[in-house]
Amino acid sequence: EAVGQQFRPVKVGDSFGPTWETCWFKVELSIPPAWEGKEVHFIWESDGEGMVWRDAQPVQGLTNEGEKTSYILTRSLKESEPHSLTLYVELACNGLFGAGKGSMIAPPDPDRRFTLSKAELVIFNRDVYELLVDLEILLEMAQLLGEENQRSFQALYTANQMINMCDVKDPSTFPAARELAAAIFSQRNGESQHTIHAVGHCHIDSAWLWPYEETIRKCARSWATVVRLMESNPELTFACSQLRLLSVLWQAQQFEWVRSCYPGLYTRIQDFVAKGQFIPVGGTWVEMDGNLPSGESMVRQFLQGQRFFQEQFGRSCLEFWLPDTFGYSAQLPQLMHGCGIRRFLTQKLSWNLVNSFPNHTFFWEGIDGSQVLTHFPPGDSYGMHGRLEEMLKTVKNNKDKGRVNHSAFLFGFGDGGGGPTQEMLDRMKRMSDTDGLPRVQMSTPDQLFSVLEKESSQLCTWVGELFLELHNGTYTTQAQIKKGNRECERILHDVEVLSTLAVAQDSTFQYPASQLQQLWRLLLLNQFHDVLPGSCIQLVVEDALQYYTEIRRAGAQLQQEAVQSLCRELLQPEAGSTDSTLVFNTLPWQRSEVISRTGPAGTETLALVTVPSMGYALLREPLPPPQPVAVRKQEDGSISMENGVIAVCLDTLGRLTSLRLLGSQREAVADGCNANQFALFDDIPLYWDAWDVMDYHLETRKPVTTLLKPLEVTLAGGLRGSASFSLQIGESSTLTQEIILDATCPYLRFLTQVEWKEAHKFLKVEFPVQVRSTNATYEIQFGHLQRPTHWNTSWDWARFEVWAHKWMDLSEHGFGVALLNDCKYGASTHRNVLSLSL
Repeated sequence: EAVGQQFRPVKVGDSFGPTWETCWFKVELSIPPAWEGKEVHFIWESDGEGMVWRDAQPVQGLTNEGEKTSYILTRSLKESEPHSLTLYVELACNGLFGAGKGSMIAPPDPDRRFTLSKAELVIFNRDVYELLVDLEILLEMAQLLGEENQRSFQALYTANQMINMCDVKDPSTFPAARELAAAIFSQRNGESQHTIHAVGHCHIDSAWLWPYEETIRKCARSWATVVRLMESNPELTFACSQLRLLSVLWQAQQFEWVRSCYPGLYTRIQDFVAKGQFIPVGGTWVEMDGNLPSGESMVRQFLQGQRFFQEQFGRSCLEFWLPDTFGYSAQLPQLMHGCGIRRFLTQKLSWNLVNSFPNHTFFWEGIDGSQVLTHFPPGDSYGMHGRLEEMLKTVKNNKDKGRVNHSAFLFGFGDGGGGPTQEMLDRMKRMSDTDGLPRVQMSTPDQLFSVLEKESSQLCTWVGELFLELHNGTYTTQAQIKKGNRECERILHDVEVLSTLAVAQDSTFQYPASQLQQLWRLLLLNQFHDVLPGSCIQLVVEDALQYYTEIRRAGAQLQQEAVQSLCRELLQPEAGSTDSTLVFNTLPWQRSEVISRTGPAGTETLALVTVPSMGYALLREPLPPPQPVAVRKQEDGSISMENGVIAVCLDTLGRLTSLRLLGSQREAVADGCNANQFALFDDIPLYWDAWDVMDYHLETRKPVTTLLKPLEVTLAGGLRGSASFSLQIGESSTLTQEIILDATCPYLRFLTQVEWKEAHKFLKVEFPVQVRSTNATYEIQFGHLQRPTHWNTSWDWARFEVWAHKWMDLSEHGFGVALLNDCKYGASTHRNVLSLSL
């Protein structure tokens, strides 16, 4: 398509745009005959992301920020080679890290222009390049090894001799200077020296400061460059954790994106996978958030990822690879075990703001006792550049020295793509086995973990969650994304339950396996670790919300089809029959609840119904409640509600002044306090605005007490009683809430709607309770865990804001209070106050 376009002349200095546009350049090259025998490069420099196409195939990325600005045309021009050729350069009008206006994480500048600053055909002097790399390593040895190390002086004196020997006007002096460097680099290490396992890496966020669509091209640019490097560096290994993006979306998703959009590149990748150089890792569909997805979602991440790798590459992943997620659930080790994975790699806990994690290589134990061998690269990065300083940090920083003698070193530009460069490889070649330096070898994740397993007898064990002491705001940021995730998880669960029951009853019913896989993959994609947390640009949010809309629409259709098959006869109206309602229960326990149904005249009526586990009931004549809900408004404007199970009192601001379990006459609300108390906090973090909420925000608490609409009874009792009110929040936001008590129900419901127009504010709702416990319990994937309610240690107070799924509970012997939600994740319990972040 691009080749068939009309091209116009351009020159260096021209600019292109705006942001997110694509420009194609037709580059016609004519190499002078006098350059025969020379190494010839095409130089391209621009502040946009480029990719070279040759013979209709993508061959290399070109990015200033990724230090890739030259494309090698020939390493030694021969007379028989064509001296005239045409390349195409595809330029994306965005940088490696998007197009933030003013700072990297600012919203994109939609009108930014991108400039072509250099386009040249040049002779590359390989001898000068190699000499410079020699001198770079020697200089770093002299600077970094320290005065107490004789090798630093040997490096310094050798570099000095080389400078004296070199005549920049006489290239014939270079080889002798390089021999001096080679003598230093060839002096070998002892057997006890620490071994660094270098693995090429290119972390590509499936969406972050750029939309999903741009990630597909980022994958192509990065992987085409890696494949080209492998062709000239057969020792290079590259761990790729997001292979699905090229079909419509890679991790497995990134691989799938590439397979669909760049089939030629994908075939070359498959060849290098077979050779053991291009190594699929990860095990999941995307590098998902490690906290917020449900247990079933996490299982599907592994299922879809492992299935993809098995189908495409004939192997499953042995390592779970999740280097950039904002914490790791205590349920993950058990899920890994269930998917055939016993090894885990990350580095994100090096970002802890308060406590330094005590290990780099250890066993991580989950809530059921499952253990996985876990490794944090001690250089605390997945984007190293192969420099000596990084190698020395990897050894010095390793907190398990003496227990193990091997560690990972992941090198290559990342986050926005880019990957390894030839310069990185050339630096490490000089350090492969040089006396005084760590031993550096090109390796694979399997080789690293295999040797760590052999050395694991003295390793420590960490029990429970790997909590990141940073980015606590991601549990709450972008409320619509959080709500969409929870709703769509529920929808897909219900579709699968109903469809399974339909198949069991009717063998002609076609289980919607392919449709469900498509919907699950959309949901799993949105669980990427910058999408579900909300730490992405508005374009990504819009895409994510569109995907949730599609899941809701298609899910509702699949539910309807399953119900029609399952209850075809029940849905046929009978002559003379009274109106009836079919009610399904997709949960694994019997439920008795008040439901709302639409009558023949379109009016909403209430009914009490009991439905068996994973079953249905036909509701004709509603059941009378054993005790109706009583609602009373007092003279002071307060309202009381009671249903025979619990009794509540509300003040005029909608706050709970009393909540009693009638069977025990135990008061749940703390003396002198109000529950359902909304509170507004300032939210001005140190840097990561969408990611962070800092502990000092707690010092700015302001109760929300400005009443817009006073508390009024909205349903007077019977099957349901309710009251509603409205508050003003901050300068321009409003909150409306209906508080509902149903017959026979042991809990109180709060339907809350907020029109949110605040900036740098944080809204929570608090429930101070008459319970004393040093630990609160929070639901996680397929289980729960306890966290302290006190701040005795720095590890305790660093968890001032935590994540939970559908419930949190504070209990003492014989009594407790739980706070449930249907779309929130941020929470905290300090002393006796349960707090939900809204």
